[in-house]
Amino acid sequence: MLLSLSALLAVLCLPCLNGQAMESIPSIPVLKNPQETLSLSCRGTGFNFGQAGMHWIRQPAGKTLEWLGVIWYDASKTVYASSVEGRIEITRDNSNSMMYLRLSSLKPEDSAVYYCAKHT
Repeated sequence: MLLSLSALLAVLCLPCLNGQAMESIPSIPVLKNPQETLSLSCRGTGFNFGQAGMHWIRQPAGKTLEWLGVIWYDASKTVYASSVEGRIEITRDNSNSMMYLRLSSLKPEDSAVYYCAKHT
């Protein structure tokens, strides 16, 4: 059974419409088998990435958004949703304006569109 995992990015704030953007890597649907690991990247542009907390969020088909976790602006702290605790790792590289998601031991319920968002 393959899981369909789409990696799409969005900035979830209206003030971000002034040239700020997120770029997903990869930006195409990803197919994974159960128990495999999903790795996604997000690049922020048009704002001071190193001064912004960053979130990962997902939306399973036909369901509401689900918050997965946040990483502090300086990577000093991460907080994860209990639904993915123990399987998730969020990291960042401020020198390249990049944030990363690693979700291991994939389950059918991990099928979703994944978003990164800037904390406002």
